[in-house]
Amino acid sequence: MRIVVAEDLYLLRDGMVRLIEACGHQVVATAATGPETLDALLTWRPDVAVVDVRMPPTQSDEGLRAALAARREVPGLPVLVLSQHVEQLYARELLADGAGGIGYFLKESVFDADQFMDALARVAGGGTAMDPAVIAKLLAGGASNRRLAGLTEREHSVLGLMAEGLSNQAIGQRLFLSESAISKYTTSMFGKLGITDDDSNNRRVLAVLTYLNKP
Repeated sequence: MRIVVAEDLYLLRDGMVRLIEACGHQVVATAATGPETLDALLTWRPDVAVVDVRMPPTQSDEGLRAALAARREVPGLPVLVLSQHVEQLYARELLADGAGGIGYFLKESVFDADQFMDALARVAGGGTAMDPAVIAKLLAGGASNRRLAGLTEREHSVLGLMAEGLSNQAIGQRLFLSESAISKYTTSMFGKLGITDDDSNNRRVLAVLTYLNKP
């Protein structure tokens, strides 16, 4: 994968670059400010970008706004946000285009290299990779959705784990259910949400976006 790393803390940025390259991928550019991030994303159009939220010059939300601006220019540009903060407004805007290729993790929740690289791969493939803490924050600030209200408690649980980026097999292991049982839940869930696309991966993304980006 061709990857852009946007992080203003040198040691963290350098550590991510070393990890990514050790895993056989190419870091095509790094950025330490919001404007540098936008320029790198539009210049390189990477397979996926790792972007911090709060970057110079003001240390507010430059990184996330750069990611939003880049995705407006390059729809579906895969971005994994890695931050110490959950910016609800901009996170919802990032999800709102429905294109997928979005991840959002809190730095404190990334415990090992495999988890980080797996999230990068899922986002690069057009999927989602969401930190449970970010999901909780987004849902706490959302309004009710009548389609979601029709889901059973078990279907809500399956959809929440799907939002984290887990496969049916991994969801089954987490809920102590068979993979076939999870498949039945997801089929029922897609029907209730009115998601009929034949592409299974796309249906998963659409369901997750419905879940996270409640109107």
